Amino acid sequence: MKKLTIPLVIVSALLLLVVPNYLKSYGVYLLTYWLVYIVAAMGLNLTVGYAGQKSLGHAAFFGIGAYTVAILMQHGISFWIGLPAAALICFVTGLILGFPALRVQAIYLAFATLGFNTAIWLVMRNEEWLTGGTFGINNIARPSLFGISLEGNVPYYYFVLAVAVLMGLLLWGLLRSPWGKAFTALRDNPIRAESLGVDIRNYTLLSFAIGAVYAGVAGALFASLVQFIEPAPFTVGASIMMYLMVVVGGPGYFLGPVVGAAVGVILPEWLRFAQAWYLFVFGSAVVLLMIWLPDGLLSIPDRLKARRQAREASAARSAAAQAATKGTQA
Repeated sequence: MKKLTIPLVIVSALLLLVVPNYLKSYGVYLLTYWLVYIVAAMGLNLTVGYAGQKSLGHAAFFGIGAYTVAILMQHGISFWIGLPAAALICFVTGLILGFPALRVQAIYLAFATLGFNTAIWLVMRNEEWLTGGTFGINNIARPSLFGISLEGNVPYYYFVLAVAVLMGLLLWGLLRSPWGKAFTALRDNPIRAESLGVDIRNYTLLSFAIGAVYAGVAGALFASLVQFIEPAPFTVGASIMMYLMVVVGGPGYFLGPVVGAAVGVILPEWLRFAQAWYLFVFGSAVVLLMIWLPDGLLSIPDRLKARRQAREASAARSAAAQAATKGTQA
């Protein structure tokens, strides 16, 4: 499989570069929407898949990033200032949210993050002086880059693609660094990690903070993509969908968010031919997937490899037993 990885990545990159030129406006919009959720799911994959924390509040950071950019641009501040501001605010908020993870774990931590998401959503809905409440904020402009307008769907798609690739490379570098090894050690066995010198307090906080930054960047891109935001996309249900994207793709797999976001964003569009039944079909497909592939779609190669190794080991034991039997008879 490793030999196929590089060619597969190259072919996928070429498709992402070429395909938008042959799609209609809505197709390009949908691909951009998918890329935005890939960035958001990357952050949640770090928190959940690599660091082993349970978070159901990721949509809150997504919303904070979106509203930060929208509010600043509403007051005449550039998108290029709003984007890092969104990332910084989410980083600080993620650090704060990480403190409950130092005291509670598993389902209790999930409920704590769920409560956080609900609180942020209530602020978005009720504080009309800041967020516009249920009326939202409209006319969110798309930025310009080096004098090139990104107003059209295709230019904005390539901009979001570039950001997604950059964020992916940063995450790849992080995961290959000692920090990445510390995160996985924290996930696998916190007590053993602490005995090896890993500061589990700091790495727990960082897993939430860095994951929140990715959600904040995705939220900023989302605001300029849809050009109108209101509280509905940032509910607890949206957090559960993001969590589902990570789990379906494969928690702890680097490309898991790519596959998971495709299942969460693009697959429902393909199932719309079923009209009123498409949500039932989509939900049933996800349930069956979780039953047969609890480690996600990207675990398929590992499962096949494990089965092959088990068969080879069984064949080797049988051969050894037969050889021992023949030796005894001789």
